[in-house]
Formats: sequence, structure tokens, C-alpha cells
Amino acid sequence: MLNEIKASATVVDRAISGQGVWQESPLVGTDALMKTHQGGSPKAFRLTERPFLELVNVRGDTRDPAFAKSIQSVIGCMPPEKPNTVARGNGYTMLWLGPDEWLVQSEASHDASRPAPLEAKLREAFVGQFSAAVDIGSGYTVLDIDGPKTREVLSRGCPLDLHPKLFGEGQCAQSHYFKASMTIVPLGGDRYELVIRRSFADYFVKMMLDAAAPLLA
Repeated sequence: MLNEIKASATVVDRAISGQGVWQESPLVGTDALMKTHQGGSPKAFRLTERPFLELVNVRGDTRDPAFAKSIQSVIGCMPPEKPNTVARGNGYTMLWLGPDEWLVQSEASHDASRPAPLEAKLREAFVGQFSAAVDIGSGYTVLDIDGPKTREVLSRGCPLDLHPKLFGEGQCAQSHYFKASMTIVPLGGDRYELVIRRSFADYFVKMMLDAAAPLLA
């Protein structure tokens, strides 16, 4: 969300971008709650945001050599064809969402006041193909959760079997946490990334921290 600069008490993941605008995290409404959580330096469970990452939805057919070559040239890896798996390259992560659909996520933050370079690169590479790239970064945010109680916190609202032998690094899944949809990516150990819709972000954080509270007492 881009707003005109104005006085504000909140500083949650807010960054100046361009001239006279603010780039604002979807978690701006949970500023106080996040500060309280992080201020306690929790070791059993930690929730942080990775704001302003590029997120691009990609559609295409891996049977088309031109599509596979285009992805390889921009992302630096082949689109993962095995369901619920991940591929990485050139500072991007590519998540399998369906037989012809993927989510590409950058490792670094992006200035939302400027055109998304990843979307532009993919669109240029897809010229003449039956493929598509749509920037969805403004509608989502990415959360990072870690700590020995993480799977227990997740299991309170997520129906997936999170045992590392069944769901581990290199995989991804679309699920929900209580009533909020999410895409979950295990990063190894007790760490996970969660891709959350902007409209659910406030609710999601409140529910997750509420579920974690008894485990952190």
C-alpha cells in the first residue's frame, strides 16, 4: 500500500520509496503486537516479516521448450514439475502451485513504487508464447517463523502433517491456518516461510501469536 508521507507512531517494516510516498507493510495494524512479541526475544517461537518481496504468478506449459528456456534464462532454474516442490536460482524461489502454475518469490525486497523488474523480464521472455506472468506482490506478504515450538504452533491451526520426514526442505504446500489461506515452505530445521494474503495478514498474525502464547509462557 502506498500512502502520502504523514506523521505516524508506527515503524513496523515501513520504508520510504520514491519521492513523497511510503511503502507500508500489511502488518502495520499489528505493530504493537509484533513489537511486544519480538521485544521478548522468544527462543521457542519467533515470527518476523520479510516485507516487500517480489511475488509473481507464472502460468505456462513445461512441455513447451520455449517456456522452459524462458524460465531458465530469467530465474536460473527449470520450473519444478513434481507437485509441491521448490526450485531455486538467480536469487529467486519458484514454488509449484499446479500443473501449469508457479509462484516466483525474490530473496530480496523490492521498491513497490517502481515497476516490478521480475514481471517485466518474464513478460519480455514470454513474447510469442502462450504463457503469463502477473505481479501479485502488493496483495501478499511473507512471514518467517522459527524455533523449537514452531511445528506445535502451526499444528494448532494447520491440518498438514508437518513431520520433517513427510514435509521437509525442498517442498511446499497450499493450506490454511485457522481461516486464513497460506502457502507454506519448510526451510530446514524448525524454520518455515509462509506466504499470506494482505487481506488476511492482520488476522493471521493475531491468531498465530495467540496460539503460540501458552507455549511461550
